[in-house]
Amino acid sequence: MLSRLNLAAKLTRSRCTRVPSRAVITKRTGSGRWYSTSEEAQPVAAGALPLEGVKVLDMTRVLAGPYCTQILGDLGAEVLKLEHPQKGDDTRAWGPPYAKPLSADADSTDPGESAYFLCANRNKKSVGISFKHPEGQKIIKQLAKKADVLVENYLPGTLGKYGLSYKELREVNPGLIYASITGYGQTGPYSTRAGYDVMVEAEFGLMHITGERDRPPVKVGVAVTDLTTGLYACNAIMAALLARMKTGRGQWVDVALSDCQTATLANIASSVLVSGERDGGRWGTAHPSIVPYESFPTQDGDILIGGGNDRLYGILCEKLGEPGWTTDERFKTNALRVKHRGILVPMIAEKTREKTTQEWLEIFSNSGMPYAPINDVQTTLSHSHTLARNMVVNVQHPKVGEIKMVNTPVKYSESTPGIRLPPPMLGEHTREVLMGVLGMKEEVVEGLVDRGVVA
Repeated sequence: MLSRLNLAAKLTRSRCTRVPSRAVITKRTGSGRWYSTSEEAQPVAAGALPLEGVKVLDMTRVLAGPYCTQILGDLGAEVLKLEHPQKGDDTRAWGPPYAKPLSADADSTDPGESAYFLCANRNKKSVGISFKHPEGQKIIKQLAKKADVLVENYLPGTLGKYGLSYKELREVNPGLIYASITGYGQTGPYSTRAGYDVMVEAEFGLMHITGERDRPPVKVGVAVTDLTTGLYACNAIMAALLARMKTGRGQWVDVALSDCQTATLANIASSVLVSGERDGGRWGTAHPSIVPYESFPTQDGDILIGGGNDRLYGILCEKLGEPGWTTDERFKTNALRVKHRGILVPMIAEKTREKTTQEWLEIFSNSGMPYAPINDVQTTLSHSHTLARNMVVNVQHPKVGEIKMVNTPVKYSESTPGIRLPPPMLGEHTREVLMGVLGMKEEVVEGLVDRGVVA
């Protein structure tokens, strides 16, 4: 098996463009790295992160694309976020809430940094640049020549109008992994439609199976299709990097929200394909084939209870103080409980309303039965297990000071992914990148600023 350093070397040697040594982390921008290690960055030993030395151009905005590139950044990739020089990523304006500037006065019109933007853009550096300007296109091509990966989420054909399609960038860098994230993909009758999470949830099955029984469909509480698409895209990019080790060639990765949503229907889709019948619709927190397996009301909230087999159902009945329910002819087997769920579920709910959630948690503790409180997000973020797993961390931001952020979730035995860089301010690193990476003179960069090419 290749060692991590040999793997990294093979990743870089397979490219047709020059890749610098990754032996040290330097604070000099002219040393071959895309950018320097900022003073706020957490020091990481060379070779400690799986994607260290992989260079990513991030031409995405909103959630699916930025979430993908953030994961790459968490794993050590050097991510340059290319943004509209005046407006930046759309989500910079999606608030409140905003993290307030440290230096804001009473008359300031600057709201600060939006919480939405902060959630998906750490471990990146921001370059404000217009790809509609010929000089901006030239700069992006120069950066793409040095890149391993480019991720974009514009409508199919958009970047081709500006000489930045995969076909054109492949000419300057045959080893480039070019990932396109769209609503409906590069082909098919819907390919030219703008696709947003909630529309894809609706049209591709998820919304139809989400919500309470006999109630209207609802969307999932977070933009889950965007998030799963970002995860699929990230996985595909890393697979393409491994493929490049064998072939020396990059490739175009086509990732569609509609495809990813269809794929994540998982067992529901399989059931429909096998049976040839329509899905069972919405079940709320309940399970179509197991009873009881859903949330129940308490005096002060809700609790999720799972009686997935006859033994667990027996434990539940004992803890509810109703052992006789186990011998009731209507409820003796799971199949009978499913048949008579309309009778049993209200009976259980009547019992759970007698106590608080915490009282039930104490009663069910160490019983071997699955159960959980239904917590709000604030409770989740302050949960003892969340904190023990280091899932909330403090990060220093140069504009707004200390902010709390959700940490990267996966733990490694040999690596320590984390938040090395705070989410950047718009154009915070433009000069650093143009002068340090592309070797431009300061007066040339200032001229680009004056002409509105960069900011």
